[in-house]
Amino acid sequence: MTQGDATKNLPWVEKYRPSKLEDLVSHDDIIKTINQFMKENQLPHLLFYGPPGTGKTSTILACAKQMYTPQQFNSMVLELNASDDRGIGIVRGQILSFASTRTIFKAGPKLIILDEADAMTNDAQNALRRIIEKYTENVRFCIICNYLGKIIPALQSRCTRFRFAPLHAAQVMPRLREVAAAEGVDISEDGLKALLTLSGGDMRKVLNTLQSTWLAYRRVTEDTVYTCVGHPLRSDINAILNWLLNENDFAACFKNIQDLKIAKGLALSDILTEVHTVIQRMKLPPEVLVSLLIKMSDAEARLASGCSERIELAALIAAFQVARDQVKLDQVQVQAEQ
Repeated sequence: MTQGDATKNLPWVEKYRPSKLEDLVSHDDIIKTINQFMKENQLPHLLFYGPPGTGKTSTILACAKQMYTPQQFNSMVLELNASDDRGIGIVRGQILSFASTRTIFKAGPKLIILDEADAMTNDAQNALRRIIEKYTENVRFCIICNYLGKIIPALQSRCTRFRFAPLHAAQVMPRLREVAAAEGVDISEDGLKALLTLSGGDMRKVLNTLQSTWLAYRRVTEDTVYTCVGHPLRSDINAILNWLLNENDFAACFKNIQDLKIAKGLALSDILTEVHTVIQRMKLPPEVLVSLLIKMSDAEARLASGCSERIELAALIAAFQVARDQVKLDQVQVQAEQ
């Protein structure tokens, strides 16, 4: 099988994973600092933390590829992911033996990458403390996690910490256009914006959604992106808001929204999130908006704990009805005062 055939069937997330530090699209300060560490041959133990899809694993793999030749890579780099067992036994066995053995042909430290380290037990993390100190001249550790609070303070203090923030739209957009052009994807401007909106700064999510939408519909537009991920369309949310704000018959409003939910396969929690975004921009009296948001947040909390969607939908319609009555009452009072 040729190299071309091997990459042809890869998910785009892996196919376009950066292999050099200069290919990474974000966190210029972090990359510049790590580059400087490598130039000076002064690489410390590293701790990368931040949300998924922000380039933590890609950064350290690009560093490893820059530090070692392809022939050296397997003997000099040990990568353990959340899918591997990383209990205290592995720390005392595999990690300890890798860290304690010196290489004959290559001067300089080995690299141990512990990905998704927040899944490690406290016992395993405590066992790691001594290994990090004892074998510093022989090995460098890179600990990667999503939640810094799940890494014990003793490990945090032994590493240089770097926070990987969610990516900005301006950073994601060039890479997104580049991948779309390379794969010959028919994508519209509103499709690009929809991908960026849904991703929340997660590059992995952007590329996965792009690939799924392209394979499913052969055209990437706002509607196809939202349909592919099962997210409510803007037109659906506008229709729901119109019923909530203008439909006087409670039963008719309930039936309309319920029918739309079933027809489009929408979840009430997604509808609540989108409705919340829209009403934040509406000009409502502050006390009405506050009361409405509290009731919506209560409905969302009850949904998350497993309550019935039908009952929570009825509660949402009732909350809007009360808000409408409050607004009318306020208008009547203002007119009376005048």
